[in-house]
This record gives sequence, structure tokens and C-alpha cells, in this order.
Amino acid sequence: MKELLKYLTPTIVFPLVLFCALLLFYTNYLQEKRMPEIGDDCTDIGNEEKPRFSLVNPLYPVTKRDVAAILLITAVYAAVAFWGLGNTKAPITFYKFEGGDYNVTLTLDEPRYVRKIMYYTGLHTGEYGLRWSEDGQSWSDVKIMEQSYAKLFSWLSADIGEGAQMRYIQIWARYTPLELGELAFYDENGKLIPSESISFSNDRASKLSDEQGTVPAKPDYMNSMYFDEIYHGRTAYEHIENVYPYEVSHPPLGKLIISLGIRLFGMTPFGWRFMGTLFGVLMLPFMFALIKNMFGKTLIAVSGTVLFAFDFMHFVQTRIATIDTYGVFFILVMFYFMYRYVSQGHETPFGKTALPLFLSGLFFGLGAASKWVVIYGGGGLAVLWLIKQITRGIYCRDNGLSREFKRYIVETLLFSVFAFILLPCVIYALSYIPYGTAKGMTIGGGMLWKREFYEIILENQRFMFSYHSKLVATHPYSSPWYSWLLDIRPILYYLEYLPNGYKSAFGAFGNPILWWGGLIALVYTVKRFASTRDSKALYIVIGYLAQLLPWVFVSRIVFIYHYFPSTLFLVLATCYAFNCMYEKGIGRFRAGIMAYTAASVALFIAFYPVLTGAAVKEWYTTNYLRWIPGVWPF
Repeated sequence: MKELLKYLTPTIVFPLVLFCALLLFYTNYLQEKRMPEIGDDCTDIGNEEKPRFSLVNPLYPVTKRDVAAILLITAVYAAVAFWGLGNTKAPITFYKFEGGDYNVTLTLDEPRYVRKIMYYTGLHTGEYGLRWSEDGQSWSDVKIMEQSYAKLFSWLSADIGEGAQMRYIQIWARYTPLELGELAFYDENGKLIPSESISFSNDRASKLSDEQGTVPAKPDYMNSMYFDEIYHGRTAYEHIENVYPYEVSHPPLGKLIISLGIRLFGMTPFGWRFMGTLFGVLMLPFMFALIKNMFGKTLIAVSGTVLFAFDFMHFVQTRIATIDTYGVFFILVMFYFMYRYVSQGHETPFGKTALPLFLSGLFFGLGAASKWVVIYGGGGLAVLWLIKQITRGIYCRDNGLSREFKRYIVETLLFSVFAFILLPCVIYALSYIPYGTAKGMTIGGGMLWKREFYEIILENQRFMFSYHSKLVATHPYSSPWYSWLLDIRPILYYLEYLPNGYKSAFGAFGNPILWWGGLIALVYTVKRFASTRDSKALYIVIGYLAQLLPWVFVSRIVFIYHYFPSTLFLVLATCYAFNCMYEKGIGRFRAGIMAYTAASVALFIAFYPVLTGAAVKEWYTTNYLRWIPGVWPF
């Protein structure tokens, strides 16, 4: 049976899955041509005069039944997401080489044959010198132990060749300051030499062997940093330690959020990844509420939330200590509240419109202070806001409410300046407080009123703009924006070949059920807006384009994870198509919607090894998961 399965190559699997996705949507298209209209939002207008466009829509409530569904989906996803996130233990005490204290001598209880030395790096970058002696008189050549920016908070091995007999070991920092977390010595049998057998030249140096229980069998992603964690996870720790950050190419708030997990669970892989995974979990209730508000059907909300939860990009990207998660979370929430604002009736008084408008602006500010990509979404908010004011103005003019509209628009303009400009600016500036404290300023000392503090902020904005606009670099897994639409080029985060034909690998890309089917649904959504002027369709298209179009004009190196915010609107477009299917089919598409959703979960299970790094046979990933040979790297 195993040999038979090997012949089902990706060239067969690939078109089958794509065909199923196409079939689902084109079946709906053919069916709706034959079915009678039932007066819902998906009604075709035909040759009749099109209705006046309006953003006003009913806001379907979240019911008690919905809450049960939300809790179940969220709990299941959280269990899957937090499982195997990273080790909960790592060295947290570090010996700091600085000033005149830049070398350490270790003495073993007797001469021992040492085959391997592992060490855990801490903060700062540089090199250590390493040499050893059996008698204290004749010393080996100097070996170098690197501590580069790409290898911080990671387990590494020192180069000692085939091993050597040693009793005295000297380690010194060639550049200071440097922090070293732990040392582990292995004998000729690969057995860890107990820390009780080691003495140090000074008491503080005992920190180098006080957490031997954290020494792993081998370095991997479960116990060390990988990809851009070396920037964002490191910077989060630097904020805690009041060190001026190394990574300043993005605003600070995302790293400050990461630091909360470190404060809770320590500077461990689980700690620096915790908040991202938590925010990935928290996206689900907001996604459910938005879909339910828009379409009013629990089935559609459940389906859309499950599609989003088990999208590969959402799962992988929220389990790494980078800041993209926070940007996407805030984009989702700010668009959620903007939808609640623009859907209100044209005669709704300003007082009742203020809260969703304020909350949309608040989360826009939090997002902008996390990553600039949220500002792209802010452009979409501005377009929706402007359309809302224009349509309300036309309505009020036609219904003799011009005086009321003038008062409303003045109040709304002033309030919007506060919510979307002043408040975000305050949040953005406050996020730089760790930069000021690292320079010796304090809030009590008037930091927030000092010119020097704002010069730090302005200088960082100049640097970020210059960095992102002029970056010239190459990367084997970079990809142009148009390739994202078809999920063509994943980015590989981790790859390790293991004995007996196994390997461990994972990367970021999309679940084809959502990305391919969602793209078709998006085209369908555009078509529906053109024929019916359905404002829900316009809302989805504006959100999608706001997050994608700016990347069309970006000339610097880009990656598929930059498409992550757009997947929010692929989910909404899919749900829009589902809703039309349901309405046109008068419920007959219920089974199809559930089957489509189940298929996305099935694909998640099939691809789970290359989403988590679980060890699996190479033939499985090569024959079943490499759907685009030579391009998909798994």
C-alpha cells in the first residue's frame, strides 16, 4: 500500500485540489442562473434600475449559541497552537564578560576526554577565545566560539575537532560586553559531564553551569531562536533589560508586547513566542463576530472562522516571535469596528456613532505603533469613512436633513481627527518610552516633555523610511507580490535532515483551500458589487486592496508573509460567496459549505509536519506536500 501511495505524485494531487476549489464556486454560479430570486442581498438586478448605493446594513447580533461556537473553536485552536510551541526552560542566568572581568578558567576534577562543548548565547555580539590544557602547562591552539547577531539565545557547539584530553579550560571575551548563559561538556561516550565535576576561577562564573537541566539533546527550533526572532525576540528582551534596542527598523509596540510573554515565562522559546500565539488565538472571536455581523448566519461565521484558524499562514506566523501577528490583529479589529460604524443608519445621531469610530481609531493607533503595514489598512479605513460621509450627506439632502447633517459632519470630522490622528500619534510616541529610558531619561524626570525624547523618535522615523525604501538585498525565499496570490513561493523558516530518512522543516505559506478558493471568491465578490452595488462586497474589496496594492509599488525585497493581512479579506470574500450560495440555494449548499471547511482542516492535518517542524519521512513531504516541484521547498 505504501509503495502504491508513492505513485500519487503532486502532479496528480495539485490539479485535483484546484479543480475542487473551482468546481465549488462555478457550481454556485451555474446554479444561481437557474434559481428564482428570493430578495436577499445576493439578488441580481438584471436590467432593472440599480438601487442607490449605501453602506447601511443590518448588524446581526452574536447570540448565546454563537458564543458556544466561538469558545469551542477558540479552545480547539488554542490547544493546537500552544502545543509544541517551544521549550519552557532555557538558561536565564548569564555570566557577563565586561570591563576587566573578561576571562574565566574552568577546572575539571580530573583530566577527561571531551568530545563536544555546547554553549548558550546571551545578549550582545562578538567572539570568545577557547583553549584547553591537560596539565596547565601545555595549551591547545586558540579556538573561536562565535556569538553573532544571528545566533543569540541559541545553543551552539564549539569546534574542538575530534575531541581532546583536558582538565583546564580558558574562555575569554574578545569583545565586551558579552553574555554567556551555559556551558555543557560531553565525554567520549557523548555523556554530559556533571557540573559537580567543574570548578571556576570566580564564584560568579558558576552561572555557566548552574542550569544543566536546560541543556538539550541537540540545538533546534524548540530551544533556540530562528528567523527574525533574532531581531524581535532579542529586542523585546533588551527593552526589559533597559538596553537600547538593536532592531529599530519597526516601531516599538510589537516588541513590547512580545516582552510581556518573556516577563511571564522567562527568556525562553515559549516565553518569547507566547504573546504572538495568544494574539493569534484572540483573532478568532473578532473574525467570528465580524462575519456574523455581516451575514447573520452561524454556519457562515463558524466556517469562516475555521478557515482562518487553520490557514497555514495564520498558524505558522503567529507561532514565531515576530511583529506581523500584532499588525494583523489590529487590522482585523480596526476594520471590525469600522464595519460597525459604516453600517449604521443615516439618521443615527453622532453620540451613537462615536464609540465604534473611536475604537477603530484606537486599534489603528496600536497597530501603527506595531508595524507600518497597518497604515496601509488605514488608507482603506479612510476610503470607507469618506464613502460613509458622502452617502449620508446625499441621504440627508434628499430627505430634508441638511441642517442635521452639517452639525453631524462637523462633530464627526473633529472626533475623527482625534481618533485617527491625535490618539494614534500619542500612542506612537508613548511606545518609544523604552528608547528614552535606555538613554537615561525617566518619565518622572520629564522625559515626555523633553526635546531629546522626540528627536529620538524623529530620527528613528527617518531611519525606518530610509531603510525600507532603499534596502537592497537578496534572499532565496523572497517572492514578488503577484506570486502571493497563487501561493507560489513559501518562505522556509527551518530545515534539518535527521537520521533514517527523516527531516524536520516548516515555513510560511497559505492553505490552498483558502488562498486559491478565496481568490476566486474575491473575483466573484467584485462581480457581485458591479451588478448589485452591495456595500458588503465593496467593504471586502477595499480592505483587500488597501493591504495588497501598496506592495505593488514596493521595490525592496518582500516575502509571502507580507500577504498575511490580505488573508483576512480572503476569508470575508469566501464567506460572502458562501452566503450567496446559501441564499440562492435556500439552504441546499449547507453540506457543501461544511465539506469545504472540513477540506481545509484536512489539508491542515496533512501539512501539519511542515507547519510545526514535526519529524516525518522525507518521501512523505516530497511526494505529497511538494505541490509545486522545485518551488515549494518541503
